[in-house]
Amino acid sequence: MSYAKPLPKPDPLMAPFWDGARAGRLLVQTCRACNDAHFPPGPVCPACLSPDQEWKETAGPPTLQSWVRFHRAYWDGFRDDRPYPVCLVQLAEGPLLVSNLVGDAAGARLGAELRVVFDAVTPEVTLPKFALA
Repeated sequence: MSYAKPLPKPDPLMAPFWDGARAGRLLVQTCRACNDAHFPPGPVCPACLSPDQEWKETAGPPTLQSWVRFHRAYWDGFRDDRPYPVCLVQLAEGPLLVSNLVGDAAGARLGAELRVVFDAVTPEVTLPKFALA
């Protein structure tokens, strides 16, 4: 059975993120010069413009900043999942990620602690999703 939802198309800048996800690690690009953690990645640090960047695993617990349940399938692959939850996640390092909220979301509240869950949707792509901690 093939995966019918849209998939990311990794480029050289995002490849470390997707490689990390496939290995069960949530990574963010971090500046070696000023220690700014940022996502999405860029060729230079958005804070100090240094090109000296590295990828670091996130350390602290992510938190729920917002969430919504989509009742409309904007892509056919989501039709059977309706309604499906989408969330805005604040990483302890600062960056925000948009993802899916998985599992029981009955206790969802602003600032709720989350844990990352890795969903290997194809042999090449593993998506980081989030569940209430």
